[in-house]
Amino acid sequence: MQKAYLSGNLAPVPDEIDALNLPVEGTLPPELTGRYFRNGPNPRPGEDPGHWFGGHGMIHGIRLREGRAEWYRNRWVRTAKFTDGADFIGPDGVNLTATQANTHVIRHDGRIYALIEVGLPYEMTPELGTVGPVDFGGKLTTAMTAHPKADPITGELHFFGYGFAPPFATYHRLSASGELVESREIEVPGATMMHDFAITENYLVWLDLPVTFDLNRGGGMPYAFDEKYGARIGLTSRDGGVTQWFEVDPCYVFHVGNAWEDEEGRVVLNAARYAPDVFASLWEEISGRTDVATHATTRINAALHRWVLDPATGKSAEEPLDDRGIEFPTFNEDRMGLGSRYLYTVASREIVKYDHLTGSAKTIDTGGHTGEAVFVPAQGASAEDDGWLLSVVTAEGDSRLVVADAWDLATVASVRLPRRVPAGFHGSWLQD
Repeated sequence: MQKAYLSGNLAPVPDEIDALNLPVEGTLPPELTGRYFRNGPNPRPGEDPGHWFGGHGMIHGIRLREGRAEWYRNRWVRTAKFTDGADFIGPDGVNLTATQANTHVIRHDGRIYALIEVGLPYEMTPELGTVGPVDFGGKLTTAMTAHPKADPITGELHFFGYGFAPPFATYHRLSASGELVESREIEVPGATMMHDFAITENYLVWLDLPVTFDLNRGGGMPYAFDEKYGARIGLTSRDGGVTQWFEVDPCYVFHVGNAWEDEEGRVVLNAARYAPDVFASLWEEISGRTDVATHATTRINAALHRWVLDPATGKSAEEPLDDRGIEFPTFNEDRMGLGSRYLYTVASREIVKYDHLTGSAKTIDTGGHTGEAVFVPAQGASAEDDGWLLSVVTAEGDSRLVVADAWDLATVASVRLPRRVPAGFHGSWLQD
């Protein structure tokens, strides 16, 4: 059977390579001097991880400097699972170092971390060497989400970890200098797959949704949609206290856009929402239970959605903002938790820019499979959308790093990469 996660745009590459002096079409903005890193699953030749999410993490890096593309390199994250074949769940419980570290790559306090939501972060060098797992001086005893949120005012990093046994969810806070200064339990009734969350000026926003873990399901990734679990969104004061929960229609969310508090004190949350049947179909495919040789692959069918949660009344409202299939929402993270006018998402061959003020959406066809578009503010930016979007685009087996103007989505430069980059998850721009 031809499995989706081993074929087409998801097919892994067999090795690590280096290339220098990459060809550039157009003009790279000289201010983009740094590194673009993108993480994603990439099993070694002959390996079948049993699920798209199960492949070893591989980071693809492109070094830009003053209008030049100096190098490309790709490296596996050398976790205990990769180097030693260590089991994630063994007779002594969960081994938080025996993971794939395949979902995101970020920088905080000068340290670069490869992330996956079921294990510890792995520190990486700027040249993509693996330093090793990080538990912040022994203080981190849970997994770390792949979607931490950096407060643009305080510089703190907010994150959480979920597990398969109580406590099922734990909130953590890193200081701007990288010290773990707070950990507290967020009470949820079971082992829910909590992939993402949000912050606002005063709240932490939790997604307690009905995709749950059960070892009795077997298979490489024993999660499934379970409507009996219920669906709700929670608000916890950043100062502490009891979480206030709001029941919502059954759904699943992998990725949020932004969240903020409006003039009436209500929390507004935008996210890419999957209906239950759409999630179930997608999960079957990326679990390898659909033969892509005989069945059409699932298109992205999350849709941009909004919830408005009122802490004063306990009431909530939800509405679709668009019906097109999108994923990987990004925005100017200088506006994290403070409200943002613009949101960028990707469809199969498009970047989509939403304007929350006017309700309009602008698109541009990239000409190939389009990865997450990372927003990079321009130097001396005078407007929220004054900056650049970086995305890996693949067409007919050739990949390129596309740099687009975030204002009008026009491509300003394209860096030809020396190999195809498999479709993956998340990346970051690390300015020098």
